[in-house]
Amino acid sequence: MSPEVSLTIQYGQPAPELPRWRLRRWVQRAVAAVAQARQATPDAALPAFSAVELTLRLVDEAEGRQLNHAFRERDYATNVLTFEYGTDPDGTARGDVVLCLPVLHREAADQHKTVQAHAAHLTIHGVLHALGYDHIEADQAVAMEALEVQILHTMGIDNPYSPE
Repeated sequence: MSPEVSLTIQYGQPAPELPRWRLRRWVQRAVAAVAQARQATPDAALPAFSAVELTLRLVDEAEGRQLNHAFRERDYATNVLTFEYGTDPDGTARGDVVLCLPVLHREAADQHKTVQAHAAHLTIHGVLHALGYDHIEADQAVAMEALEVQILHTMGIDNPYSPE
């Protein structure tokens, strides 16, 4: 059974191409896949969770840059920022995911992807970070990317890491 998901979606700028129902579906797929992966292969470094509370915020370039500068000391807008707050003693994992729409649109065009396919990938990537995944070490990157590719495949989206 998939964990209960409480999701708040905030539009810091309009994004009619990314309706709430679609974003919610992507988040739910990511959470379900992570829960299933953890059941299949428990990992002490990635605590189990029974519920997930996330906020997904879609922002413009100015807000994306401000957040990246304030929290990562990098003076540019990045495609996705994730704030992982961990899992509380009751088993609720919490986090915030911020998607910068202008960066997302530019990258999609540059990479010859649809905006929706790229947005799905970045949303899933951010949710995995919020649930404890990372890609600092090579083995972590392999595991995280494999899970992303698996989730995207179930949605009919090509592997975002494959060369063109």
